[in-house]
Amino acid sequence: MKILHLISSPRGEASFSIKLGNAIVEKLQASNPGSTLITHDLTNTPFPHLEEVHINSFFTPQENHTAEFSEAIKHSNEAIAELKDADVIVIGAPLYNFGIPSTLKAWIDHIARAGQTFSYSEKGPEGLVKNKKVYLAISSGGVYSEGPMKPYDFTESYLRSVLGFMGMTDITTYRAEGLSIPDLKDVALDKAIESIAI
Repeated sequence: MKILHLISSPRGEASFSIKLGNAIVEKLQASNPGSTLITHDLTNTPFPHLEEVHINSFFTPQENHTAEFSEAIKHSNEAIAELKDADVIVIGAPLYNFGIPSTLKAWIDHIARAGQTFSYSEKGPEGLVKNKKVYLAISSGGVYSEGPMKPYDFTESYLRSVLGFMGMTDITTYRAEGLSIPDLKDVALDKAIESIAI
């Protein structure tokens, strides 16, 4: 098994999404001895936010690429190759202002490419990255999986939508939530880790 682990929190060892993501990876490795792991901390090696040169390189046939286009598309090509090579993808995502961190959004912007990870036809869009298992490790100060704040959660809904659009529909979410709520914060991470079923 090839595991791709993406970290998007800048909080290092203090991050609950990283701790939860690491716990998922550890259980995967325990269940699949000999598996390989690639970990990318997107806060240490961030993908550039899309600029005109990136967009143009995506939509220009490779045979017409200038040196500038070849350099601009390199991050995207490498990320897509890693994604397609992986069997399992673990994505750590703290909830920031009701959505995902910009570092994770930048990675998504580089992998979501027409003709590479999805295509359009007369039948509509089709995802091209299939037969993957995805685990989401989401952390939040409040409770967003249910209750009055659920409509404000654009982490899981967005990730499920954009990954599903690319063909990754087998998605399981684990949440460490209520991390700023006195009655919940001390048990939130342990409860999330205990719920992991691989």
